[in-house]
Amino acid sequence: MIQPDIRMGSEQADVDERRGTVVVTSMSSDSHTWNLVFLQLLIEELGYDVVNLGPCVPDDVLVDRCMAVAPSMVVISSVNGHGHQDGLRVIDKVRACQQLVTTPVVIGGKLSVSDQHTAARIEQLMAAGFDAVFDDSGRGISDFLTFVGSISAIDTGAVVEVSA
Repeated sequence: MIQPDIRMGSEQADVDERRGTVVVTSMSSDSHTWNLVFLQLLIEELGYDVVNLGPCVPDDVLVDRCMAVAPSMVVISSVNGHGHQDGLRVIDKVRACQQLVTTPVVIGGKLSVSDQHTAARIEQLMAAGFDAVFDDSGRGISDFLTFVGSISAIDTGAVVEVSA
C-alpha cells in the first residue's frame, strides 16, 4: 500500500520510482499561474515528472506538447471561471488526436462565474470526454488525489491508497 506524502517540502520520490509525466496547463483565456505551481508541486510529490505549460495556453500548443511528451495524464486548471466553456472546446481537440484518445485528461477549478448548474456543467464536461472533473468545492483536492491514486494503480497494477 502506497501513501504519498503530499506535504510541501518533503522528499520527492527517487527518479527510479517516477510514475511518468503529467502535463499541467491552463487554457487560452486563463492567465493565472499560482494554481499551476501548486498542482505541479503536488503532482511531483506524488512521484510524477511534470511539464507545466503555464498560463494562456492555446489549444494547439497543448495538443502539440501532449503529442511530443506522451503524458500519463493531462491536468487542466481554471481560475477565471471559464473552465466549462473553454474545457468543452479543448477536450474536443485533445480527443481528436488519435495519440491522446486514451490519455486521462482532467479539469478542475472554477468552472463558471456562477455556482448555479455546477452538476450539469460537470456532466457536460464528462460527456465531452474528460475522465474527471473537479470543481472548486472543498473536496476538490482530496477527490483529485483519489483519482491520481487510481491512475497509479492502473499504471503499476498495485493497490494504491491515497490519504488526504
